[in-house]
Amino acid sequence: MEYPDKNVKVQMYQKLQDALAPLSLEIIDESDQHAGHMLHPGGVEPRGETHFRIRVVSPVLEGKSRLVRHRLIHTALADELAHGVHALAIEASAPGEKTRR
Repeated sequence: MEYPDKNVKVQMYQKLQDALAPLSLEIIDESDQHAGHMLHPGGVEPRGETHFRIRVVSPVLEGKSRLVRHRLIHTALADELAHGVHALAIEASAPGEKTRR
């Protein structure tokens, strides 16, 4: 589902809500820390929304490996990753797990 009238962070939030039904979800735009980075392929992203940190706790992630958790998130955000989002830092856990920071 696309949300063309929303910014990238809001679109990502809504897609992860739909895909993971999280108990908690935080998306931090870290793009300002990467000013001047180039995109794949082509120039600098004019919106500046290119680098994000995702912190999510979801029952959907229970019993899944780190790799599978990351794949679920990448699949949910495939459009954003193909069109401007350059990097994701992912902290994904199931309820009751300790999160690494």
